[in-house]
Amino acid sequence: MAGGSSRRRRRSRLRARPPQADEPSPPPPVAAPAPASLGIRESAVEEGPSKRTCDASGSTSSPSSGSHAWDNLLDSMLHQIIALISSFHDFLAFTGTCRSWRAVASSFPSVYTFTFPPLHLKPDISHGILNSNPKWKLVDPAKKALSLRCSVPRITPCRTRYLGCSNGYLIFSDREHCHLVDVYTGAKVKPPKLQSDGNSLIYGLLVAPLSSPNSHLILFSKTSILQWQVGTNSWTEYPLVGEPILQVVFFKGQVFAMDFVQRLHTIHIVPQLSIQEVAVVWEEGMLVGLHSKPWLVVCGDMLLLVDLSVSMDLLFGFPGTFQIFRLDFSDEPAKWVKMQKLDNWALFLANDRRTSTFSCMNPERWGGKSNYIYVPTASEDDDEPWTAIKVGQPVPSSTHPMAPQ
Repeated sequence: MAGGSSRRRRRSRLRARPPQADEPSPPPPVAAPAPASLGIRESAVEEGPSKRTCDASGSTSSPSSGSHAWDNLLDSMLHQIIALISSFHDFLAFTGTCRSWRAVASSFPSVYTFTFPPLHLKPDISHGILNSNPKWKLVDPAKKALSLRCSVPRITPCRTRYLGCSNGYLIFSDREHCHLVDVYTGAKVKPPKLQSDGNSLIYGLLVAPLSSPNSHLILFSKTSILQWQVGTNSWTEYPLVGEPILQVVFFKGQVFAMDFVQRLHTIHIVPQLSIQEVAVVWEEGMLVGLHSKPWLVVCGDMLLLVDLSVSMDLLFGFPGTFQIFRLDFSDEPAKWVKMQKLDNWALFLANDRRTSTFSCMNPERWGGKSNYIYVPTASEDDDEPWTAIKVGQPVPSSTHPMAPQ
């Protein structure tokens, strides 16, 4: 009887112990930044996960793989975490945790504001033409010691043109194809064959991350607009009447474009591709674009126009001065209104209008300065990727060879 009691007690203890598969696992480690030496690979477009399940490898977990404490985090909570990130490297670590977190990052709502500066991209590109062995360097102003150098083998034996950089992808074209290259991993995506001569293209952008269900690639030539919905096998072409498009930004759910004579347009993607001019009143005495084409910048709930006005000064030679205008939508037609300061905002401009502009709130969090405009440093050998210029102060002539590309 004693032996039987002992066996029953052992069986009872075994039954009382919870199965190993149901024990919660510790959170996965946050992914480290990608190594500097990265090989090229062809990349298929990923579909967003349907569930908020997460694992360190980036694949969607099945219910039988065990539950995790971080699986049940609400999107709103993750968005608040993103809003506290202070560098792009940390943001990449967040998106690299798993597909679920990456999907949350791609749906980051406009009500929140990024509080870290953009990466400074230095591509090995001459006059819009891609060099035979393309290389580029990414520098994080918040973590300068963590710069990343990338290179890829020749994308195509054909001559290629640089069309822009948006949503983390360099955009190139040759005579027959458009090519997307991930600036961080070197991964390539090749859309369908172009219906027209790719050498006539001058500008391109992704309207959303490739993983987004409504991602589109838009290409501009002097006479037409081409659109590819990611995942489809054909392009849509729309004739462009008027001046070529210089720059495109996304503001409050709409696509705004500025042409070479500073006219503003909205581009509608659905239900079909179309473009419409926006009626805008210019402030009296407002002369922009005389020395350099202006920039459109989305700054929180404001759409800004930044112009570089160049004058002669006995002390500074030929300095420039940035003028900032806000588009006031309160009346019809809308009106550009001059601003004297940026308050707690900083703006980032690019020499090449095909590269996106950027704004950052409370830049002091990463060592930046409010009410400053950051432009790329003129010297390639300078360790500082950006030159900071206070609004209203002269822009040194060595800083503003900023003619449109």
